[in-house]
Amino acid sequence: MSQPLSSSPPWWPSLRDRAHRQPASPRADLRVDGRVAGSVAWPLVELLVEAGLPLVVDHRAGHVAPRGDASGALGEVAAWLRRHGHAGRWRDEPIAVRAMADVEGPVLAVVERAAVRNLGIHTRAVQLHAREPHGGGWWLQQRALDKATDPGKWDTITGGLVAAGESVEVALERESWEEAGVRLRELAAAPVAAGRFTVRRPVDDAGSHGYLVETVFAFACALAPGQLPRNQDGEVLRFECVSDAGIDRMVATGELTLEAAVAVALCRGVRA
Repeated sequence: MSQPLSSSPPWWPSLRDRAHRQPASPRADLRVDGRVAGSVAWPLVELLVEAGLPLVVDHRAGHVAPRGDASGALGEVAAWLRRHGHAGRWRDEPIAVRAMADVEGPVLAVVERAAVRNLGIHTRAVQLHAREPHGGGWWLQQRALDKATDPGKWDTITGGLVAAGESVEVALERESWEEAGVRLRELAAAPVAAGRFTVRRPVDDAGSHGYLVETVFAFACALAPGQLPRNQDGEVLRFECVSDAGIDRMVATGELTLEAAVAVALCRGVRA
């Protein structure tokens, strides 16, 4: 569920429109245990069926479902996508598959992260918007040029998916260290939860078949004096401290990722 903003920046209405875009082409509902858990572009459905993968297709009802064990079947689909160049960057990182309408509901299956955009799986992500300790601006990271999604664009200091078996809080702690070398326990104060918002948009990291459905959990914080971001996992090109006005310009020119801009909007006005 998307939450209203207490202090919306002027660019929020147009951003909100960009954050709710329909798929680029018709998609079949992906049903797991009888519940809609994602979607697959129809041309990709036909390729998967022709490949003999464990899927059941109901053209009349407009849905596709894994046959047998859901995690096993989706694992076979993910492996095929990888072999045929359709998957994103392979990480051996399982992502929980839940009903689309219940992002924090029971886990129906798990699937490799590299396949979630092809399958339109509703993912959860954390974004940490971190202020320089003396109020001089906010730290942003430039994404590495080999990232599958939005390479080279700017992001909040920390942004990443919640893996299967993780809570939002654990993912925030892990991503903050991996991407920025920041230990949350060393901050001057604990991060402040700023709300959440669900983004829906086509993505091109899965050929023409990708669709992103992601609930962004945004947090705001201030780094402690002497605390500087240092990337640990090689997925960040550089960091830069940017003012609110500078971030507004980056949103207007499309330099900031959509998910990061949503997190900034949620954090705007939050005292951290």
